[in-house]
Amino acid sequence: MAEFYHSVTLNESKCVGCTNCIKRCPTEAIRVRNGKAVIASERCIDCGECIRICPHHAKRARFTHLSRLSDYEYNIALPAPALYGQFNNLDDIDYVLTGLKQMGFHEVFEVSRAAELVSEATRKLMEEGNLKRPVISSACPAVVRLIRVRFPDLCDHVLPLKAPMETAAAMAKAEAVEKTGLPLEKIGCFFLTPCPAKVTDIKMPLGIEKSMVDGAIAISEVFPELSHKMDHLDSVEPIANSGIIGVGWATSGGESAALLNEKYLAADGIENVIRVLEEIEDERIGELDFIELNACAGGCVGGVLCVENPYVAKARIQRLRKYLPVSQNHLQGGPIPQVMGWNGSLEFSNVLTLSTDLKEAMQMMVEIDKIEEEFPGLDCGACGAPTCRAFAEDVVKGVCRKTECVFVYRKKMQKVASTLSELEGEAAILPKEGEN
Repeated sequence: MAEFYHSVTLNESKCVGCTNCIKRCPTEAIRVRNGKAVIASERCIDCGECIRICPHHAKRARFTHLSRLSDYEYNIALPAPALYGQFNNLDDIDYVLTGLKQMGFHEVFEVSRAAELVSEATRKLMEEGNLKRPVISSACPAVVRLIRVRFPDLCDHVLPLKAPMETAAAMAKAEAVEKTGLPLEKIGCFFLTPCPAKVTDIKMPLGIEKSMVDGAIAISEVFPELSHKMDHLDSVEPIANSGIIGVGWATSGGESAALLNEKYLAADGIENVIRVLEEIEDERIGELDFIELNACAGGCVGGVLCVENPYVAKARIQRLRKYLPVSQNHLQGGPIPQVMGWNGSLEFSNVLTLSTDLKEAMQMMVEIDKIEEEFPGLDCGACGAPTCRAFAEDVVKGVCRKTECVFVYRKKMQKVASTLSELEGEAAILPKEGEN
């Protein structure tokens, strides 16, 4: 059995079994059993949609806390571009970066710097013409995991480049080793994350063997202290070294625009992402070169670990970009550095497969179709499954019974009541004892 790490967890004491989460999960990873939500570890992609939708705050995200800074001699902050959209009237990124150093980080390396390099590397790869079109961005780990478990035919469409977070960590650590002389194990790199998917991507990365990032701290955790530090700065260090292209990655469409190619599509929000992936799979989208997909509405600024409304944050990012140069980071001549590429290809994970035995899987499919016909097709969620078909699948797998559907149970009770009524009627016309 494969092991899975997940940043999205369930607090059972707060869960009331309301079924809101089961209807929004993109991989049908959640069921309600015995009045509590249950998350199927092998299906979960840590998109955080259940955290966003749960009205009782029963879903939460695990992330690294600031106390982990004491584990290393030299600490580097890797701020996601989405962080800049959390602050009102920000016109100089250096205020944020200086504030992070005041919080205890020895160095700050903007992830937007690495984003500019990834954008340039993507342009080079696409110009070479060896990538399968349309190319799908690998920047959002929730989307990559969604493709891996639900869209196997699209695995070879995913861009084989590391996300800017990983490239930034590798570059930051190389600079820190040269600057301090410390070994790598004494240097800590911490990504300031807008979403739980990045936390999982650090613990169990795809495309690479081991992450260079040592932890992911939620933007919501650093925001209060960082805001305080920014309000009381004596001076501002000139640290920022990125431009419009890098900072633009914070919002949907930013990565695509950086490719300087008009034949692209950018979609955000998990439901829209699924719709686009289905159309690519059905070959209804063929004229495009690049597809940028973000699981969160608005892009990374819409992550559940942010503090600001995503559309407010997006407007702030757009305003901030007016004060920036186009780009400040460029690849040297020659091939793309090996440190930026994946070590292997994206492989399909058959967690949604009914059985590894084809004959058995076909038999189960027939049985699922047959059982589904007995259900009303309302997808009400009262059974604890997101759809009638998902419930039929659960029945075939033996994890629940058909009578857990309230409509099936009602029909059964009506039949029992009708039978009892008939028996009572027959008993009423039978002669009593002693009568002729």
